Amino acid sequence: MTVEEIDDVRSDPIARKYLRPFPGARELLHNLDRWCLWLADAPPEDVLNSPILRERVRNVREFRSRSTAASTREAANTPTLFRQIAQPSTRFLCIPQHVSERRSYFPVLSYEPEVVASNANFIADDPDGVAFAYLSSAMFIAWFRLVGGRIKSDLRFNKLLVYNTFPAPTTTSDVRERIINAAGEVLAARSVFPDSSLATLYDPDAMPPAIARAHKRLDAAVDKAFAPRRREAFGSVVARQEFLFARYLAMTKGMDMSLFDEDS
Repeated sequence: MTVEEIDDVRSDPIARKYLRPFPGARELLHNLDRWCLWLADAPPEDVLNSPILRERVRNVREFRSRSTAASTREAANTPTLFRQIAQPSTRFLCIPQHVSERRSYFPVLSYEPEVVASNANFIADDPDGVAFAYLSSAMFIAWFRLVGGRIKSDLRFNKLLVYNTFPAPTTTSDVRERIINAAGEVLAARSVFPDSSLATLYDPDAMPPAIARAHKRLDAAVDKAFAPRRREAFGSVVARQEFLFARYLAMTKGMDMSLFDEDS
């Protein structure tokens, strides 16, 4: 809904119960407000007794009924619902479809299930934060840069080509906890700048040193999970990409993954 409509919705004691944040990629990255009415669990009495909800639902039904697409006309029978619903029931990771290629790390954000992410983002269930940890690492953006798509020069995320193919390690509970704790330090460093957007915090010319240091500690934990006995640090993006592609090839061929614990 538009910014102009928000005050009217908030003044309606029924409609305001169903107001939910609705971030797209732009809102996620630039800390902007966007809202929707989420009526998935609304009883019919609420829809009928709220002038705002009743008008909105009627307009949705009429709009869909006039569509040339049969599937949209069918959706006119459920005008209180979004046409596609993939809303998680737990804390989830919100992943923008595209970001600037200048980023040293992929800026992602976790939300509680009360937030409804738009289709400008991908989402992944992440109740304990381990997905946030991996996607916030140097390992992941190195992978993303090579296998992801592009819009002009910007990086374009795709869950099938980037997320599902990322050759993440199998870890013990202790290693997993260390990774999650390291990611928590990144979140703590971010929290010092509550008024700054992710786009600003992850601009390479403006990233606060505390956030950069927290990411380095996260990188160390993630790298250790990938190669527990490796002695040589990954000195470049290319070194990470070579390691990840060799690992991916080994995983798809069913090879012994312990080979990747060593420098060789």
